[in-house]
Order: sequence, then C-alpha cells, then structure tokens
Amino acid sequence: MQLKKKSIKGMTLALLMLMAAMAGCIGTEDETTDEGEEAKPAFLDASDAGYTYASDVDNHRSLMQDLCDIKSAASDSNWDEAKNIYTNGKNAEKSDGSFRTLAGFAAASGKNHNYDTFYGQDGAIGAHIMAAMDGTGDFEGASDTVRYQGIAKLTANMGMVGYTIHELNAAVAKADAGNTDNDSGAPHNWDEGWAFFHGPDEHWSCSPAYTMKKRAADYGTETNGVSNALSASEQAMVDGLAALQAGDKAGYDAATETVIKNIIITYSQATLKYTMKMDSNESAAKYQAEGYAFWKTMEAYAAPYTDGCYNMQVHKVFMMGDIDASTCDAFMWTQHQGQGDFMCYNTVTHQVSTDVSNETECDGYSNATFMDMYGADKINEILNLKDASKHGTSYDIAPHLERVWAHYGITADDIGTYQ
Repeated sequence: MQLKKKSIKGMTLALLMLMAAMAGCIGTEDETTDEGEEAKPAFLDASDAGYTYASDVDNHRSLMQDLCDIKSAASDSNWDEAKNIYTNGKNAEKSDGSFRTLAGFAAASGKNHNYDTFYGQDGAIGAHIMAAMDGTGDFEGASDTVRYQGIAKLTANMGMVGYTIHELNAAVAKADAGNTDNDSGAPHNWDEGWAFFHGPDEHWSCSPAYTMKKRAADYGTETNGVSNALSASEQAMVDGLAALQAGDKAGYDAATETVIKNIIITYSQATLKYTMKMDSNESAAKYQAEGYAFWKTMEAYAAPYTDGCYNMQVHKVFMMGDIDASTCDAFMWTQHQGQGDFMCYNTVTHQVSTDVSNETECDGYSNATFMDMYGADKINEILNLKDASKHGTSYDIAPHLERVWAHYGITADDIGTYQ
C-alpha cells in the first residue's frame, strides 16, 4: 500500500513538472507572433505627422511604398518594373493575399473627383499615367528623362491627389447620410485620405504632402521651416475628422475646402516654377515634363476658372473666371455711381477691364469673342510635350491663374515669390 502511494506521488510530481514546462512554452508563444503571422511594421503606428487615425488604414498607408519603388524603377528606365508595380502592386497586401494597386483606383470609373468629368473619360488619371508608362499619347516619342518625370510625378501627385479628393468627398457623403462610424463610416474614408496624401512618416518623401514641403521652400511660404500649405492641410484634416465624428457639417465642409485650396496653392507654385525654368538650354524638356505633371494634378480643378473675353479693339483677352458667353456682353463704359473717372465695368462679375481706355475699346467685348478656358489652353500649349519650340523660353503663367486663385480665396502671399 505504501508503494502505491509513492507511485501516485511520483506520477503526480512528473505531471506537474510536465504542465509547468508546457505553461512555459505557452507563455513564450504569447510573447511572440503566432506561427505564420508576420509582425506589423513599426512604421504603421497610430499616426502620421500630426494626424492620428480613427480606424485601421494600414493597407492604404502601405501603398506609399509602391510610389517609392515605382520612382526607383523608373529612374533606371526600367519601365516594365515600374508598370508591374503600378498595375499589380507590391507592398499593400490585403488579407486575402491580393494587393491594393495604384492602377486599380486610377483606372476606375465613378470616383468622387472631377478628373473623369473634366477629361471626358473614365479612368482619366490612369490614362495619363499609362501614357507615361508606355510612351504613348502625350509621351509618344519622349526621351527617357521626360518619361521618368512623367511616371514619377504623375503617380505621386495626380494619382495620389485624386485618391485623396475621392476619399474626402466620400467621407462628406457618408457624413451627410448620417454614417459617422469610425470603422465603416465617414471617419474611415477621411483616414484613407490622409493615408494617401501623406502616408507613413518613413515614406512621405514620395507623397503629395512632400511636394507641399518642397514648393513652399521654393516660394518662401514657410513658417519656421514648415510649409504653410502643409500645416493648413494637416490642421484641416485633424479638424475635419473631429467634425465628422461630431456630425458637424459646417466643420467638415470647411476642412475639405481648405485641403483643396492648399492643393491649388502647391500645384500652382509647382507649375509656375517649371514653366519659368523652361528657358534652360540643357533641361528645358525635363522642366516641361515636370510642369506638365504638376499642371495635370490641378487642371481639372483650375481650368473652369480660366475663361476670358477677347477684345476686338485692343486684341487682348481679359481673364474673367468661370463665366458664359453672355458675360462678355456685360461690359459698359461708366462711372462709379456717376462720379469719378470712366471705366469699362462688367455688370455680371463686377470686374473692371484695365486693358481698355475709352468707350470704343470697351465696346470691343462681345459674346462672339468668349474664350472658354482660355488660360488653361495657353498653359497646355506651353506644356505640350511634343512641341520642342516651347523650349528655351521662360513663361509667366500667373496671369492665366489669377482668377483661379480668386475663386479659391488664394492671395499673393499664399503663392509667395520664387526664391
């Protein structure tokens, strides 16, 4: 009987030791990643710059690495690899094993941005990018240098700004419908907007936000070394998220408008810079391509405000903004409230033409000389990648953009002066 008790005690002791060992193993597994599951990259933390995400947009943020890899491939003229990453994806792997791709959005129709409507085609952003990838369309016969600039600048700017605007507008639509859930509603789309516009801090050098940084440095529109446009956009994103969560329509509408305004500021600076630098004998084609890509990023949101009225007497176009032909008939030679000097005053837009000096010249405006999107057409002439005759000349396109800036409430101080 005594022997039996000892045997049971021995077995019990052995069992306890085995359980302890197993517990130690289990504890070790808890401190590491489950077998087959990769650890989350450290750069996918809770926030990027000053914006803290309300939902999980890690996969969207990872797309910024694709832009960096595309740029690297294109810099080596490896068009096939650049196109492969663009169309098939590389870094933003989804839970089902497929990849989120830049091309998937850019080629899609029905997105919440103006590009498709403006260019009159579905997937207009993708069409511009693929022309650079394939050396077709506007890039037919282009040099490697020009194609590189097209690929690098269009994907990172036109592509990602398009993504951003789509997500902000999608967030607004959801909030207007009452869906403000962080994970499935307006805040989630708003998070995606920042993921596409800025992305992970470690990869933001490939983002539109970084373009804001560089152009602000060019034009002296910085405060303590930080881009004013970027600071305003970041604050608008932070404020907009809070407004969406609170159902504050005035707040999130204002935030959206602020982001768009600062996009226009930045890409105006960029286009101004590179059209001005086209007088370079050695790099004019490169600068033309850069200007082209930056202009295409903003064209759909700028061109409608570049209408003009041609004057048959003085043979000049007066920039008017977003008008119709009848507005060109609305000029009259008059005084202000019957006093002071006479002026050529437009009764619709309340603008005064400084191009004329008498009544006969003022009568030179008519609906027959309405110039639809005149300013945009002139910019497109300068940035025609197939027209080498534009090389060797410095162009000031500010007069073509003044009514765009007026529409968005952009001042001369916002644009700054090229340093």
